Amino acid sequence: MFVALAQALRRPRRHPIPPSTSMRIAMPAAANGETLRTTDKKPLWLLSCVLSLCVGLLFHMAASISIDNDARALFDSLAQATRQNINVRVKSYTDLLRSAASLFLASDQISREQFRAYVSHLDLRNNFPGVMNLNYCKALDEAQHRAFEAAMQRDYPAGHDGYPAFAIDPPGPREHYCVLLYIEPIASAPEKYGHDIAVRPAVAAALAQSRDSGEISNSGLRVPMPGRPQLTGMAMRLPVYRNGMPVGTVAERRAAYQGSVGLGYDLGLMVHGLLAEMPVRNVRLTLFDIGPQATSAQALAHDTHPVFDSVPAAPSVPWWQPGGSHDYLSSTMLIDYNGRVWQALFSVRKSELYTQFETSLPWLALLVGFTGSMLLYTVLHTLASSRLRAIRMATGMTEELRASQLRLQQSHQKLRRLAAHADHIKEEERKRIAREIHDDLGQNLLVLRIDADMLASRTQQRHPRLHARARATLRQIDATIKSVRQIINDLRPTVLDLGVNAAVEWQAAQFRLRTGIVCEISESHGDISLSDQCATALFRILQESLSNISQHAKASRVQIKLEKYRDSISMTVSDNGVGAGADRRNKQGSFGLVGIEERIKLLGGTFLIDSSPGAGMTVQVTVPLAAGTQDLPPGAAR
Repeated sequence: MFVALAQALRRPRRHPIPPSTSMRIAMPAAANGETLRTTDKKPLWLLSCVLSLCVGLLFHMAASISIDNDARALFDSLAQATRQNINVRVKSYTDLLRSAASLFLASDQISREQFRAYVSHLDLRNNFPGVMNLNYCKALDEAQHRAFEAAMQRDYPAGHDGYPAFAIDPPGPREHYCVLLYIEPIASAPEKYGHDIAVRPAVAAALAQSRDSGEISNSGLRVPMPGRPQLTGMAMRLPVYRNGMPVGTVAERRAAYQGSVGLGYDLGLMVHGLLAEMPVRNVRLTLFDIGPQATSAQALAHDTHPVFDSVPAAPSVPWWQPGGSHDYLSSTMLIDYNGRVWQALFSVRKSELYTQFETSLPWLALLVGFTGSMLLYTVLHTLASSRLRAIRMATGMTEELRASQLRLQQSHQKLRRLAAHADHIKEEERKRIAREIHDDLGQNLLVLRIDADMLASRTQQRHPRLHARARATLRQIDATIKSVRQIINDLRPTVLDLGVNAAVEWQAAQFRLRTGIVCEISESHGDISLSDQCATALFRILQESLSNISQHAKASRVQIKLEKYRDSISMTVSDNGVGAGADRRNKQGSFGLVGIEERIKLLGGTFLIDSSPGAGMTVQVTVPLAAGTQDLPPGAAR
């Protein structure tokens, strides 16, 4: 275009002059020709300037739109990555809460000292950023209120373990209470000790729903933190049921409910930490609780109060303004928060996403487009460099996400080793208690029975009334001895000392007597020599399998097959009951099959389930013969 204009300007104009025209006439003619040239150049110059300006404006507009689109794509990618990081962080909090609940499921009584030692071992500050404390709430009713409060004040005076004096807060009679008893570390919230969290209706409703469903609950409300307005306290809770009680139905869960474990964390600390990891500064994140059933983002009224806003209170820019402002970029997405839904609004000034070069690029494109062909090269170069930066940032975020996932897997491994260690300690403690009961209480009862029998023999002729009392005492002692033996067998059956074959036969016989279900045993080998840990694990797995059959299978026949191979042993438990689908085996709150699988993994074995509705169930476990030769499972913490 510019070349054509130049050629047009340089092209000579021909004005033929008649030969008869004199010089006097020729001079004015030349002047007129120069005037024509000047008159022609002015419109061409103006046209070229207008065309160049239009081209420059088009490139300016294209560059501005391209930078805005790149900025929006980059910002959407960053917001999505931050959302994923929030989900990962909430998932780690959920796993921490479930591990705390498993502590209470392992024993009927967990003391404050045990709970403190457990939380101290977790090292919340370093391993779970944002978590302020783990806590335990005791469920009470009005009939237990006074006696429980008096007992706590007597057993735990003020200053004990750093806790203040115990008093249920707020005072006054209520039908139900949910009182905070354990808060570790207590320094995080000493004012919450003894607080009845169920006094808030929304929290009470969330606790009741969690109690009936067995799932994690949260009210969606911020936890009031008197004297610490800078904290954004949030909480999640998981119900705790009494050990050994059935929890298959809502009525059973209500009867077994004893309280809940909770996790308190600073939402502001968690979110600010994740925002600090973003390569863009001054990103604003506003969170809204939009209820448990939301499936898509909602249009919120301007007076809606957010659960959290990352900017200081009373901001100069309201949360809703960036969504309609040309100076801001915003992105709205949903976050699943354990049964409730958060709507997250990310916003940032566009200038925060631009480099200094990107700010001046549209004007530079205008200038280069006005002067020539360098405009196209500059725009393409800018687009390519912008996309390259976006790819680099996305690659870096992907690597960070993979590193976070690796850390999360390592945390899971630590929790698994901790569970293995706790299971080992539990078995050893059962063995020790059974041995002490047998050695001390059993011997004492035997001596007492001998004395009672001698007294009954000597009074048979002369003192009939005393003889009758002695016989009654003798019968009572026999019943007590039988109960003690049953307790010892429940803790650790002595038949395990005779080998896994004898233990399996004894358990099958007990199952037949207790349920009346036919139980057949098939063995491919004589006495099988196993480590105590491996034999105990197989025995517990058999107990759990038979317990599941008696409770859920509705079976009339059970077959137990014990097979020994060259370097492994296999145990198969089959029934002809109703069976179960995959969704039922993975039911929330069902830990029977999960416990079997974890025991087998710790022994280095395999675990298979073959079942379908109406076709019964077969559980097969295979472990190496050399499994469990150490005192603890491999890698377990001592």
